[in-house]
Amino acid sequence: MGLDRKKFKEIKAAFTLSDDTLHRIADDFRAEMHAGLAHKNGASLRMLRTFAGLPTGRETGTFLALDFGGTNVRALRIRLDGSGKYKVESKVAKPLTLPGVYDYVCADATAEEMFDFLAEIIDEAIEGDHETKYLLGHTFSFPSEQTNLCNARLITWTKEFATQGVEGKVVNDLLEDALMRRGMKNVVPVAVINDTVAVLLAAAYKREHTYIGSIYATGQNTCYFENFADGSEKPMVVNMESGGFNRLPFSKYDDAIDACSEQPGAQRLEKMVSGRYLGMLYGTALADLLGKEGASYPFTSIELSAIVADAFLDRHAAGAIIESKTGMTFSAADRALMQDLAGTVIQRSAHIVAATYAGIIRHRAGETKAENQFIAVDGSVYEKVPLVAHHLRGALDKLLLDEAVNIQIILENAGSALGAALAAAMTEQN
Repeated sequence: MGLDRKKFKEIKAAFTLSDDTLHRIADDFRAEMHAGLAHKNGASLRMLRTFAGLPTGRETGTFLALDFGGTNVRALRIRLDGSGKYKVESKVAKPLTLPGVYDYVCADATAEEMFDFLAEIIDEAIEGDHETKYLLGHTFSFPSEQTNLCNARLITWTKEFATQGVEGKVVNDLLEDALMRRGMKNVVPVAVINDTVAVLLAAAYKREHTYIGSIYATGQNTCYFENFADGSEKPMVVNMESGGFNRLPFSKYDDAIDACSEQPGAQRLEKMVSGRYLGMLYGTALADLLGKEGASYPFTSIELSAIVADAFLDRHAAGAIIESKTGMTFSAADRALMQDLAGTVIQRSAHIVAATYAGIIRHRAGETKAENQFIAVDGSVYEKVPLVAHHLRGALDKLLLDEAVNIQIILENAGSALGAALAAAMTEQN
């Protein structure tokens, strides 16, 4: 007995967004941007000021970059040659936890221990040179409150970090203290940005007219260059924390994923589009299709990609993955339907992200036509999940119509380090 075709159509419909719905998401996203910029209570976009401008492309010199976004930390010495050119002169990468040896992210670890370890990595990157002055840019991808480009105060750890004595502190102050303890007075931390901002800076250094930067990976976030047309603030990059956008058409599968998440009610867009959740969404929908409503099969986004990528008529490879998770066997026709469902989950993700980009483009353009520009995207979902880039482009074309020809989407995967170095370089120009 094959799959229930009526049930399949109902589930597929739950993940299918009409053109009208996409336009509404784009309009609502733009409205939330205005609300967030105005600091209105209840706005689902945080619209955090980064105090970073855009590079001119004329940045030159040697700078240090500290890339601290997870348990693997990198310190790099980067020479900027201008016109988008650069060279990594040295790189040191080490994990913050090494089982049986050390663990700087556990609750027993202290801020001093963690930042002394970071200073040690930086010292290796400059090969013990304590004479040459280096400005350091810091990509720090944790929720922070920022009052200027140099000072970011950690609000709360995420990603299973629990190091004591860091929350509530300005991270560059902790880093500077550690550098001083090591006798590295020549290394001066001058800028803190997050990974999304780093993507935008890196891409804008290489291509003029890049105004939007986005991470589309395990998580999802976007930033853009805000001109503040009313002149109320200095133009700067705004970190939207777009994963928190919540004016969306949620299916019962989205609500189920949200309910069992670490923070129910938070990051609703991210739970519909990012790599961390796509496999879960598919597993929950598939369980319903197989008569096990309320259950879920543990698919990853990598497995989801493999299911969609199977181009053989019998869908044998896709079927093998599905059958290993469900413990059931299926006909070639049923495997094709289940592959179709996987593709629909992926397509919805790309369409929602495209709608947010369209909202930003419309906001920036105001009453005028969208100018020629680039959107820089980094992340495993955009780069590696089949059909994501195709569906993203297609939805943007539908949403922007004749203006879509002015928008190019580019992959930028050197952002974290290059962006940090650029942020440091840009402080010399100010």
